[in-house]
Amino acid sequence: MDQSLFIYNTLTRKKEKFEALNPPHVGMYVCGPTVYSDVHLGNCRTFMSFDLVFRYLTHLGYKVRYVRNVTDAGHLEGDAGDQGEDKISKKAKLAQLEPMEIVQKYTVGFHDIMQVFNVLPPSIEPTATGHIIEQIELVKVILEHGYAYEVDGSIYFDVEKYNQNHNYSILNRRNLEDMINNTRDLGGQDEKRGALDFALWIKAKPEHLMKWPSPWSIGFPAWHLECSAMSAKYLGHQFDIHGGGIDLMPTHHTNEIAQNMAACDKMPANYWVHTNMLTVNGQKMSKSLGNSFLPQELFEGNHTLLNKGYSPMTVRFFMLQAHYRSTLDFSNEAMEASEKGFKRLMNSFTLLDNLNASSTTEVEIALLQQRCYDAMNDDFNSPVLIAELFEASRIINSVYDNKLKIDAKNLEMLKNLMNDFIIDVLGLKNEQAANDDLPKVLDMIVGLRNGAKMNKDYATSDRIRDGLQQIGFQLKDGKEGTTWSKM
Repeated sequence: MDQSLFIYNTLTRKKEKFEALNPPHVGMYVCGPTVYSDVHLGNCRTFMSFDLVFRYLTHLGYKVRYVRNVTDAGHLEGDAGDQGEDKISKKAKLAQLEPMEIVQKYTVGFHDIMQVFNVLPPSIEPTATGHIIEQIELVKVILEHGYAYEVDGSIYFDVEKYNQNHNYSILNRRNLEDMINNTRDLGGQDEKRGALDFALWIKAKPEHLMKWPSPWSIGFPAWHLECSAMSAKYLGHQFDIHGGGIDLMPTHHTNEIAQNMAACDKMPANYWVHTNMLTVNGQKMSKSLGNSFLPQELFEGNHTLLNKGYSPMTVRFFMLQAHYRSTLDFSNEAMEASEKGFKRLMNSFTLLDNLNASSTTEVEIALLQQRCYDAMNDDFNSPVLIAELFEASRIINSVYDNKLKIDAKNLEMLKNLMNDFIIDVLGLKNEQAANDDLPKVLDMIVGLRNGAKMNKDYATSDRIRDGLQQIGFQLKDGKEGTTWSKM
């Protein structure tokens, strides 16, 4: 049976069969965080989405080298890359700290949140400041090829000249004249030959905190340059997948392609993959609208927009219930529905070891398993996969309640399916199992209830059952005795 994986390629605007350049090896580069503040939920969604891609490719047997950078210098306030103040330096001045103290604080915070969300670490996590030499060398090559020019110690990329031989808008598909007309008149514009030209190296002003020597000036690399330099260093001039949030596509990724093509005349990645944004009650999440909150606020529920807190795995489950290319709208109602759905799925998962095989079967798990693969092979369609896992959950509950028969072969396949797709691919964890002492306490309480029932003290038995239900635990009385599960 054909198990081909299809990925939506932003470059071609269509789904394409995935064919690795050097199978079984896969190179994937994802634009990581700029570490000047706490990571926000929109970014978390992007990194969770590529965690899903990383996990599934690994599950299929690919040996993935996953590179996700950390921007610790060069990202200015104007996201075009060469206007405004360095975001990290600005934060450092306000806090009266060294820039690297800011970098350290928010890099550690980013890693902590990724761990809480069970996001696997990348294979390599390079930093912009750790690759100044590589960025300077890349600028030299682009200058030698005639696609950049120097103005008073700063180096700019010549978009108009580049566009004579290449298609600058190959990724964003915007009309070049319209882009020029829509370009704002910003500081530094007078130095440039063209309105769309962007900085590769910026001469530092005396008060600038983060700067390095180069052949042109004491300065710093511009934001777009680092990803071109680091992806080429660790994955080669051509690799398989380049990813990031959809907001990076129009400018950052467009400029990356131009830099790489200008340097070596090769499209850096075969597949360009972009995640969509997170909205709140239909509005874009932003600090100015007061609808932006941090992951920790979501866990604790201490924000005016939140009715209560939600566990990290509930949040992960919520995000995976939407396709990575669709807009995901946050609301308390959506979160509460996800919380119930996640608990229902994990409750059935915990019943797997208590199922008994029959000599005959009334269900064929191979068909369900194939549908799970079909979902993921269709551009990592996690919501369809989750729907199939709920069907698996229904089968588990029916077998547990002796309403459905399953033989040993299909039972083993069912266990493998749930482990493969819930744990390995979706990266969900059973939070109920996080407290090792909890099962012992609950088993003891169940034992007390059983004792009350044996003594025909049904009032106490019912109080224990109802009390456990009020705090989120359900008891089931069966032929093999009483079992508990989290609701």
